[in-house]
This record gives sequence, structure tokens and C-alpha cells, in this order.
Amino acid sequence: MTEPTKAMNLRFPDPDQRAAIAAAAKQEGVSMQEYILSAAYARATAVEQRFLEGFKESMARSGAAFAAEPASIDPSAEQRDAERQAKAELEQQERGRAA
Repeated sequence: MTEPTKAMNLRFPDPDQRAAIAAAAKQEGVSMQEYILSAAYARATAVEQRFLEGFKESMARSGAAFAAEPASIDPSAEQRDAERQAKAELEQQERGRAA
């Protein structure tokens, strides 16, 4: 059995604040609860948008940094061969210890 939905508790310590919100809600033609939830949603999505914009800028800077240094992210054939050989030597040493 589900509990009945409870209304949002709209207690305001500042009567002027409550009156301002009530007037704004009335002007918008919505309940105080709907007005407050809409404002909270708008604020949250604005924060999300700022985060996403910052993330996109960061990705662009990172992409530019990697594009500027292709040699550091694309090892030469010699470096890849040396890495494979070092890995094979380590694996062989580990097998020798396990035996």
C-alpha cells in the first residue's frame, strides 16, 4: 500500500520572502509549490549548463594539447618494439618466479 503524497512544506521564516514568492507565483498563474519547484529546476539546469560548457572548453583545450604533441601520444615503431620486448621479459621473469 502506497503512502499518500504529501504537499511540500512551505514555511518561510521571513514573511516578506513568503509574500514575494506568493506574488510571483500568482503573477505566473501557478501555485507556490509549482513556482518554487520550477525555480529550483531552472537553477539546477543552469548549473548543469555551466558545467557542460566548462567541460566542453576543457575537452577542446585537451584536444588541442594532444594535437600539438602528436609524437608524445603516437610512439615510434622502435618505441613500440622496445615496449613489447620489455613486457615479454617481465612476463618471462614472472613465469620463472612462479615455477
